Amino acid sequence: MTDIALDELHRRLGEVVVLDVRSEGEYEGTAGYPCDPRQGHISGARNVPVQELLNRPPEELRALVGETPGAELVCYCHSGGRSEHAAAALRVAGYDARNYRGSWHEWSRAVPE
Repeated sequence: MTDIALDELHRRLGEVVVLDVRSEGEYEGTAGYPCDPRQGHISGARNVPVQELLNRPPEELRALVGETPGAELVCYCHSGGRSEHAAAALRVAGYDARNYRGSWHEWSRAVPE
């Protein structure tokens, strides 16, 4: 299983490690897309931009993420594209990495601040 839906992610916040793979500005809410009703990030998410995750050997990814291999990670971005690449790279490094396809575009509409 590589995707996670909004309801499951919302229910499991605090159980899974959530990685926001957008830019620092998108994460902080100083940049983003005008189609979203608000900017920012999912509460408790850590920001690890996707470009830091791609084209690295598994041992470097594990050092960067800092979680034990096998840990359940959920990646999200704006609309699920960047996070799909990030999740794939993290699975190669030994993580149970899932993609939140709805990403910030869905979350910013469905979950109040």
